[in-house]
Amino acid sequence: MLEIRKSPESFQYSLMLKGIFLLVLWAQSFQYLLGPRGESDIFCFSFPQSHRKFSAPRHGHLGFLPHKRSRRHRGKVKTWPKDDPSKPVHLTAFMGYKAGMTHTLREVHRPGLRISKREEVEAVTIIETPPMVVVGVVGYIDTPKGLRNFKTVFAEHISDECRRRFYKNWHKSKKKAFTKYCKKWQDEDGKKQLEKDFAAMKKYCKVIRVIMHTQMKLLPLRQKKAHVMEIQLNGGTVAEKVDWVRERLEKQISVHSVFSQNEMIDVIGVTKGHGMKGVTSRWHSKKLPRKTHKGLRKVACIGAWHPARVGYSVARAGQKGYHHRTELNKKIFRIGHGIHVEDGKVVKNNASTNYDVTEKSITPLGGFPHYGEVNNDFLMLKGCVVGPKKRVLTLRKSLLVHTRRRAQEAIELKFIDTTSKFGHGCFQTAQEKRAFMVSYTLHQLQLLGRAHSWG
Repeated sequence: MLEIRKSPESFQYSLMLKGIFLLVLWAQSFQYLLGPRGESDIFCFSFPQSHRKFSAPRHGHLGFLPHKRSRRHRGKVKTWPKDDPSKPVHLTAFMGYKAGMTHTLREVHRPGLRISKREEVEAVTIIETPPMVVVGVVGYIDTPKGLRNFKTVFAEHISDECRRRFYKNWHKSKKKAFTKYCKKWQDEDGKKQLEKDFAAMKKYCKVIRVIMHTQMKLLPLRQKKAHVMEIQLNGGTVAEKVDWVRERLEKQISVHSVFSQNEMIDVIGVTKGHGMKGVTSRWHSKKLPRKTHKGLRKVACIGAWHPARVGYSVARAGQKGYHHRTELNKKIFRIGHGIHVEDGKVVKNNASTNYDVTEKSITPLGGFPHYGEVNNDFLMLKGCVVGPKKRVLTLRKSLLVHTRRRAQEAIELKFIDTTSKFGHGCFQTAQEKRAFMVSYTLHQLQLLGRAHSWG
């Protein structure tokens, strides 16, 4: 009987091949469990495969956690521009309401660039900004733990739309807010106390902020409760700021006295809410392969065995939208006047330009969808802003000193589109549409008469 003996070298070679084969199988199975989903940050091996890249960065930014509903509906200013006493006293913020979007045509003025002197079509957002009313002043003193409220003084007369903000149910309430406080302005003792309060503000306070509210009666909204906020005063001394507020108590302040054209501002607001959403919609994670068991729009690996809990950085389903956000550096293309009377005539041509002299309003044909007509002062900002239609937005002066040519460029609009935003509109004004329809109807009648004569 023949006896076949294997050499030690061939035996070791076969063992080495088996070991390499098992190692590759183990690595590929481990890669299948962790790597291809793009959700695990540990042990992500990369093998040349047709369905994935070599690098798999995580999906979603962790700098905006937690992704939960905002505690407030109105945008809160958490940082104010730096005060400069050499400048005159001025407000640093304003409030407006998002109406909708349109587009404009303008010529670029940036010498030295290839795109200079060319025409650009750009999307813009219209924010209605009716005048706000000054109803109070707050003084803050500087302490080792930060700013502390020192004195608060309200005006003598406060409108009902502002007082509604202090009640949850205005209809069932007794509506007695500020009824006793207003008597301070009428009694001799109360007037003396108010003078002492203003004098103490000038002496001890470091920061002066104004209490202002919007006028809901001027807007095409159902809401009657005004939005109230504190707006910081910058420029001048503290005494000049207090005198500035005393002169303007119970008076209206327009957006023209706060911002100027070509200025860069910040927009603070709450984004559009989408409710409960899955992990793919919320974090934009990669969908699993088609044949995956029990769903595709999921995360395959949500972490290691130990630590025996799901980490905060792992993408999960939950709330999407209605988050508080601050958008920086939005350029003002135009600060428009509302519909007003001038020399006995009603002026509505706040969408006309030097190149397009057609008398037309900024409101498109049929109004802005889900908003209505814009009859008050408005801001035209480049690009989009946070929030849906009707959302209240806080407009703040920029915190930065802008030196780029793009920020300092003077904007001269050639054309503002006012066609209907509900469908594919082709008429800029109602008169243009009426003239076209009359000529079109006459043409149709002529064709109909010819058909009858031929018949």
